[in-house]
Amino acid sequence: MLRQAAVLIPVARPGLETRGSGSPGSAETNRGSTASASASGTGAGMPADSPGELLESESAAIPSQVILTVRSENLRSHAGQISLPGGTIEAQDANPAAAALREAEEEIGLPRSEVEIIGQLGPMALPSGFLVTPVVGLIPPALEFTPCSREVADIFQTPLDLILNPEAYLRTHYHQAGKTRRTLELPYKDYQIWGATAAILHRLAVLCCKEAQSHD
Repeated sequence: MLRQAAVLIPVARPGLETRGSGSPGSAETNRGSTASASASGTGAGMPADSPGELLESESAAIPSQVILTVRSENLRSHAGQISLPGGTIEAQDANPAAAALREAEEEIGLPRSEVEIIGQLGPMALPSGFLVTPVVGLIPPALEFTPCSREVADIFQTPLDLILNPEAYLRTHYHQAGKTRRTLELPYKDYQIWGATAAILHRLAVLCCKEAQSHD
């Protein structure tokens, strides 16, 4: 049985001011946080208030950035890999957005009150045994983060326009337990964004491109 998990895709958007989105940790007060996501039976959709247009709205002077982390080398699984803040959905979490906000606060010190949830992707089944729901949230730029030293070795930012470009992703493979597995990879500077993180971001890129084309 797949374990339920959620990750936050934090997008630092220029010009975004702090939203007084209710009491800290109250994901239900953020627009789109409780909307279900499904499309064509694949679970690949976004809510009606899809974040595509908001994500595509760029500032020429200061481009939007996606916040990513480098997992600690001391972790038992996926040590040293690039990831999004997130983890298992617990009993106290009202929904995937609440879980994603809680985990982001624990892992990188991102206050829940600074996040405006604008939508979520459909659940994605991962080889690790998790069914992960990616949640998209806007945050103000220039926030200072405090990584949890047990889980996070580094925090860095990647340009949103790179993340949202499906053609930037490479199709490659890796060997695990005597098997060859296919994966996606997104090169950025000295970082190797691959595996589940690249798959989640690629899903977001494809959906945003489809949405943009439907508006042409």
